Order: sequence, then structure tokens, then C-alpha cells
Amino acid sequence: MTPQSTTPTAPKQFSQAETVIDQSKTYTAALHTSAGDITIQLDTQQTPITANNFVFLAQQGFYDQTIFHRVINGFMIQGGDPQGDGTGGPGYKFPDEPITNEYDRGTVAMANSGPNTNGSQFFIMHQNNPLPKNYVIFGHVIQGLEVVDVIASAPVVSGPNGEKSQPVSPVIINSVSLEIN
Repeated sequence: MTPQSTTPTAPKQFSQAETVIDQSKTYTAALHTSAGDITIQLDTQQTPITANNFVFLAQQGFYDQTIFHRVINGFMIQGGDPQGDGTGGPGYKFPDEPITNEYDRGTVAMANSGPNTNGSQFFIMHQNNPLPKNYVIFGHVIQGLEVVDVIASAPVVSGPNGEKSQPVSPVIINSVSLEIN
């Protein structure tokens, strides 16, 4: 009998996102989570680089079985990290795009560690918040805000950085499906 490895599979890494979107079409992404579905209208016109990045990673299955690792009720929920702790990404970074909208309830934006450090992590606004325009907005929830509410209201504990935002029982993004029209 051969022993089975219990080492987790390393997350997929890429050198960059391939161009996969057609800007003449509309794209919606459905996050199929363990708490229900969240459907996002992606903004391929205002933020084509960022929307393309999300579509590329979704097509690669990058977000499958990841979690919402950072949850702050009344503010936002954050996911897209293959490590599940806020430190992971796709293996590359890409530049910011102009930010013209506000961080209102249901807004979907890139999480980052400073200018031009976008990767795979994103957040969904639970409530309106006047954040500085440092996070590229690339979509808006069009269905499933009640699921965002459920995720945002989950019990949390302090994480390694001391912020009380680590879910006790994280919600899993089982898969992401795309609809192109």
C-alpha cells in the first residue's frame, strides 16, 4: 500500500492574465458559494484589464474552493486568495485602472497592497463606505446581496494581524460560472 500525501496542492500560478474578454460583450460571473450564489455584472468598458483578469482566473478555476477570508460586518467581505489568509495571489500583479464610481453596497473591487499591486483578491461592499479611490472597481452585485449579508454577519475572531475579521467558519467559493452575451 502506497501512503497518500496529505500536503495540500499548491495554488495555480501564472505569469500574467491572458486576454480572454471581448469588450463588445457583457459578462456576468456567478460565485457559487456554500452560503448561496452571488451574481456580479463585470464592467468590461470602464475596467477592461481588471474584468479580463477576473474572467481569466475564473476560467482557470483559480477561485474554486477558495474562501472569504476577511469579513467585516457593515463594511465588506474579501476573497480570492488561494492561501486563504490574505497573502496569496495568482503569481503576477497588474496596474490600476481609473476609479470613477463610489464604494457603495454591492460594489466589487480589487484588494491590493498599494498602487498597481492588483492580483486575484477582491472584495464586495456590504454597506456604502467612503473609501479612498485606491481600489479598482470592476463590477457590481446584481443578484445575491442577501448572501453577502449572510457572509458579512458570520462570527469572526482576530486574525494574525490582530484585526477582528477572520471568519470562524469561512464561506467557500465552490466555483465561478460565467455568462457572456
